Amino acid sequence: MFYLIPGLGADERVFGRLQPLLRGETRLLPWLTPELGETLPQYAARMAAGIPPEAEGLLVGVSFGGVVGLEINRLRPRLRTVLISSIPDASCLPPLLKVVRGSGLYRLFPPQWLKLFPRAGQWYFGVQNGEEYQLFKQILRDMEPQYTRWAVARLLHWDSTHVGRSIQILGTHDRVFPPGPTPVEYLIPGGGHFMVFSHAEEISRILNKLAEGKAEN
Repeated sequence: MFYLIPGLGADERVFGRLQPLLRGETRLLPWLTPELGETLPQYAARMAAGIPPEAEGLLVGVSFGGVVGLEINRLRPRLRTVLISSIPDASCLPPLLKVVRGSGLYRLFPPQWLKLFPRAGQWYFGVQNGEEYQLFKQILRDMEPQYTRWAVARLLHWDSTHVGRSIQILGTHDRVFPPGPTPVEYLIPGGGHFMVFSHAEEISRILNKLAEGKAEN
């Protein structure tokens, strides 16, 4: 079983190329509307409510979805968390986002501002022209303000203490979560932050091998 969690502000559309390539049953875990004052562990518990306690398989999270996946994994430890374009713990937050956190700029300029500057977002997220860019613009258009504000704040202030193990798939050209000193299990050459769509074939091969127990974790 593949449990799929999209990235911040995204939905099942980001798995449009990947999902048909996965050899096994897939289930999307859609985002919920955050409740007032809800913490990340509380939110993850609501996300996990529909997953059987004894469930096995891969919990595949993209970007912020990987962070939520790791929190769900605390409650569903028989699952293996796979991070696509994400980070395994809070210490891996890149310098730029640490500056954003320390300055509080995320409170003044929420992600919805990207709707006004889609080309800047295209560069930052490594989105290619054509079909990818059109999908990216649709995702920006559909971003829900309450959720995105909540999610950005929870990402920047994530307490990853005692978080479990994960398998990381990262792109060499990811500007959001660039490769750092921490070892990465799978580096995708040329992959940007949107590689779940642009490099779906390479990622599917890794996930299928992991699901079949033919890849190291």
